[in-house]
This record gives sequence, C-alpha cells and structure tokens, in this order.
Amino acid sequence: MALDTPAFWLGLLEVIWVNILLSGDNAVVIALAARSLPESRQVPAIALGAGAAVVLRVVLTLVAAELLLLPWLKVVGGFLLLYIGISLVLPDKNGGESIRQQNSMLAAIRTIIVADLVMSLDNVVAVAAAANGSLVLLILGLGISIPLVVFGSALLLKVTERFPFIVWVGGALIGYIAGEMLVSDPGLHDWVAAVLRALSVSQEALIAAAGGLGAVIVLATGKLMGRGAESDC
Repeated sequence: MALDTPAFWLGLLEVIWVNILLSGDNAVVIALAARSLPESRQVPAIALGAGAAVVLRVVLTLVAAELLLLPWLKVVGGFLLLYIGISLVLPDKNGGESIRQQNSMLAAIRTIIVADLVMSLDNVVAVAAAANGSLVLLILGLGISIPLVVFGSALLLKVTERFPFIVWVGGALIGYIAGEMLVSDPGLHDWVAAVLRALSVSQEALIAAAGGLGAVIVLATGKLMGRGAESDC
C-alpha cells in the first residue's frame, strides 16, 4: 500500500481510532500502576511503560490469530489480571516518600507492560483488521496513538489523586475483564457450553456474570488484604 494514496491515510486513521477506542481500560491500568510513584516519575513511567507495551503489541498483533486459538492462554491471562487488579488497589504500605524510587518505577513499568499485553489479547484482532495486513500502518498507527494514551493516563492519574474511590472502580474494571477472559478461553469451550445448557442462559449473560465475579474478587480481596496490612502497622 503506497504512502501517497488516500487508502493508506484512511487506513492509518482507522488504526489510530480503533486503538484509542480499545485502550480505555489500558489507560486505567497505566494510571493505577503509576499512582504510587513520586510525581516527578509518574509521567516518565507512563510514557516508558506505554511505549514498550505498544512495541510488544505490534509483535502480538502479527501473531494474534494464532495466539487466540491457543487453549488456556486466556485462563492464564485472566488469573494474571486478577493478581494485577488486587495489587493495584492495595494501599502503599511503605508511604510515598520512603519508596525506593528506581525499583518502584521499574515495577510500575513492568506492571503496565504485562497488563497491557494481557488486556490486548482481544483488542489486537480489531487493530490487525484495521491495518489490513500492512506492517507500516500497524506500526505508525500504534506509534501515533502512544501520546494520546499517555495523555489519557496522566489525566486519569490526576483524577484518581483527587477522587481516590476511582482506584477501586479501576480495580473492579480490571477484575471484570479478567472474568470475561476466563470464560472465553477456547480450552473451556465444552465446559462453558455445558454450563449454558444447564442454566439455560445466554453466553452474554454468563460472560457478564463471570466479569461481575471477577470484579467482586478483586474488590473483596483488596479490601481484606488492605485491612490486614493496616492491622500489622
């Protein structure tokens, strides 16, 4: 696809638009992961984490069709997201000023990268379709969308500082996505089909119920662990 054709620029806009639309939940993770860092390190951590995640997302998109057919991949990703969601809603028991800044920043970047990749397992299919097989479109589209995702994450980070309850809303969202992933894994297809027949419910209802359960698990576990940490202080 030539760079000077209208089809190329239309495809580029489509990749950027699809990626922005599908990156709302990723922005939540990025903001929550960076919230415990000193203010001077929050934006660099967001930019580095989002940039590295997008580079890896390009690689993931190239093999998305094959990856999504692998059984148990989404199960592993779902449990990983539950762990990430719980860890992000827990209060910082060390206090902001006593955090070892370098280690904390590396941990935040690592969390951003891992969570972004896990949450992008389904999204990359839409991005790949928008790119229509063009690696140039894929790389340019995702690259241009980085500043927009970073801006959204930085803005959300400021909102969470003013309204701390949004941290729990974000944790619930991550848990919900984890629950959805668990029941959509190809390895659980037969089990899910049996449950649908036994309960006489639609697949959409089961997915929504699994998402709700994931959100409850993150919130309840985070609350219990947070109380335990407070009692140990």
